[in-house]
Amino acid sequence: MTLRNIAIIAHVDHGKTTLVDALLKQSGAVQSHQQIAERAMDSNDLERERGITILAKCTSVAWGNTRINIVDTPGHADFGGEVERILSMVDGVLLLVDAAEGPMPQTKFVTGKALALGLRPIVVVNKVDRPDGRPYEVQDEVFDLFTALNASDEQLDFPTLFASSREGWAAHEPEGAREDLNCLFDLIVEHVPAPVAQVDAPFSMLATTLEADPYLGRILTGRVETGVISVNDPIKALTRTGALIESGRATKLLAFRGLKREPTDRAEAGDIIAIAGLETATVADTLCAPEVEKPIAAQPVDPPTLAMTFSINDSPLAGREGSKVTSRVIRDRLLREAEGNVALRVTEADAKDAFEVAGRGELQLGVLIEQMRREGFELSISRPRVLYAQDPKTGERLEPMEEVQVDVDEAFSGIVVEAISVRKGRMVSMNPSGGGKVRLTFIAPSRGLIGYHGEFLTETRGTGVMARVFHSFEPYKGSIPGRRNGVLISNAAGRSVAYALANLEARGFLFLGSGVQVYEGMILGEHSRSGDLEVNPMKSKQLTNIRASGTDEAIRLSPPRQMSLEQALAYIGDDELVEVTPETIRLRKRLLDPHERKKAARAAETA
Repeated sequence: MTLRNIAIIAHVDHGKTTLVDALLKQSGAVQSHQQIAERAMDSNDLERERGITILAKCTSVAWGNTRINIVDTPGHADFGGEVERILSMVDGVLLLVDAAEGPMPQTKFVTGKALALGLRPIVVVNKVDRPDGRPYEVQDEVFDLFTALNASDEQLDFPTLFASSREGWAAHEPEGAREDLNCLFDLIVEHVPAPVAQVDAPFSMLATTLEADPYLGRILTGRVETGVISVNDPIKALTRTGALIESGRATKLLAFRGLKREPTDRAEAGDIIAIAGLETATVADTLCAPEVEKPIAAQPVDPPTLAMTFSINDSPLAGREGSKVTSRVIRDRLLREAEGNVALRVTEADAKDAFEVAGRGELQLGVLIEQMRREGFELSISRPRVLYAQDPKTGERLEPMEEVQVDVDEAFSGIVVEAISVRKGRMVSMNPSGGGKVRLTFIAPSRGLIGYHGEFLTETRGTGVMARVFHSFEPYKGSIPGRRNGVLISNAAGRSVAYALANLEARGFLFLGSGVQVYEGMILGEHSRSGDLEVNPMKSKQLTNIRASGTDEAIRLSPPRQMSLEQALAYIGDDELVEVTPETIRLRKRLLDPHERKKAARAAETA
């Protein structure tokens, strides 16, 4: 049976995982009587809840006499490290582009990586059945994108199919027969080259993904570059520089068949497999036969651009909900995550019991925090901050810049341009995109965009769409105005009282309701003015023989502003933290004691 290895790449929400569902069903990998969940490849709870792919996953289908190994990749820029690794183990890519939105920033990012590796993409203009679809224009835009990315003549001569992954059909023309995906299967077999298989050489494989299994231990997945491997064969692991990490045996070989991983006795060059048996080897290491001395070259991964401090939860309410609260278990969990996620970097922080975690963006780090709280961890998280670089020639400080693409109604374009200009962004293009909408493209500092998405949705009445991707490092752009309003801080501990909160509503928005446990230094809401204000949320009505409890009307509080984890992280200032527990997200001051806060503020002014 011949082999084809492909990855499906696209911008977020352009239909990759839905297309894999359709390929599985129509190839017979999933029987007609079997019930499979929608977006079957998104097996993680967070992936299903958020509707995004976080981890790259492998599957395979049989089409005629050909086995097609398919890798479903994340579409969000924050998980670009997954995409970069995966592209090194495939021979072709399916590039999905939305028939209405066209190429987006992440489309540009993943396509650039694929073209640099010499892969020849198959372009699938997806969602052709959208009423606002413009398939031929999008095809032209993809060609322009390839040209801008310096594609070779061979890569520019790409085949195009028009499809609806949700309806399960593809055709050579948008008006073609809307029956099935047969033409896509045939095009993959015809256009994607078979893997170059050096079966006679010693076994070697580059590990591209890592996961832990309670029964098999560490499982490393990758494509066999050369040779043949059988169960119980001796193997060793080499670093990128060729240093020996460990030696062992391949105790288990797993091949991808449909939605399952099935044990196999043997695998040869070109196939994508998972290997168990090594205890230390990780992503980007070379697994090989004992006689191999030279490692396989690994793709360099773009550096992290954003960092947060993860520390123990030291609030008065610590330890009430979580079972994993010590710095040792937090450290072990973060190091385990960094092993399998090459886009993540974990270091010990200067502060006691704290760790610096650097990644690609707020979403990537937010997903990690959400996973940890569901596992029973309690954490204190600092405000995200960007990681600066230094110009090697001039020594000048450089900061990460992002390409921001905004699709918005024309009526809201002015307010978006003004908001991003205040954040030191510069507009590079402004084009009408039809239907009264306009597409704006900016280059803006990453630090200016932290927390902007919520404000953007408010300004555009929820109709705007914003996509971001790392662009480059540029000279420091100067100070950017931060949050204008102060916060309401509790000056006592206890349970909040409706009477007190009703009086505080005139001071600003509240983040909690009555009957909630609070402590000194906890943030209760947003002040309507610029400075912070200490308040008492436990103040109750003074009862006398004249003022009885039942003589007034019942108190009606406005609904509190509930924040998601990402919104809370984006909202806090440098002197504040987000307290994350399995059941609760609280905002607090870094220093809970008001005297300590005043001392720190005076010291900062003096400095």
